[in-house]
Amino acid sequence: MTPRLATADHKAETAMNVTEALETRMTCRAFLTTPVPEATVRAILTEAGRAPSGGNLQPWRVWALSGEALAALKGAITAKIAAGQISDGQTEYNIYPPDMGEPYLGRKFRAGEAMYAALGVAREDLGSRMREYVRNFELFDAPVGLIFAIDRGLAQGQWADLGMYMQSIMLLAREHGLHTAALESWALWHATVREALDIPPELMVFCAMAMGRRDETHPINQYRSDREPLEAFATFAGF
Repeated sequence: MTPRLATADHKAETAMNVTEALETRMTCRAFLTTPVPEATVRAILTEAGRAPSGGNLQPWRVWALSGEALAALKGAITAKIAAGQISDGQTEYNIYPPDMGEPYLGRKFRAGEAMYAALGVAREDLGSRMREYVRNFELFDAPVGLIFAIDRGLAQGQWADLGMYMQSIMLLAREHGLHTAALESWALWHATVREALDIPPELMVFCAMAMGRRDETHPINQYRSDREPLEAFATFAGF
């Protein structure tokens, strides 16, 4: 087992169990610009590598960015948006199924409405909604950005492994007193990301993740999406 990489930042935090990490994990949409030490990011990414992986393929690839490197990547995208471009065109995978039905469509709609309500943005306020779209590609001012990719030749099982690696990162971030936001919207800019980071063509850009300390004063961080009760998705037998 890979030894734990202790950091001063981690030691300063109060111990957190897995339940607390899950309960407090959220999609943070407003960060403080306080830097996160490289050693902390390295520790989190290393420890997350113990995530489950079928056949031990460990299919995840990640680029960790901060400082000038992160600013350059964000600037490449926001400059294109400012020039009137809204994406690199067709995404390389479907973020949502093109014919998605209920109950999923309704859940997605309600989550979006609740989020904009927390921001005080009306449905007809297209300018403000566009501004919130751009905020995704500013990583909500987070000081750390992670870009995830996966080999094109792999299948659904390995995509699940990548998701578990990312979930592990998000829970470990909470242990270090940090918050995250996983952003599949970055798949809209896959070509720009690929060029900026020189990502090999055999890898598909999946998404980005913002990481840093949460701005406790921002109203968007008071919003929490709801969850279905256990009875809505679980079946028990033989107990």
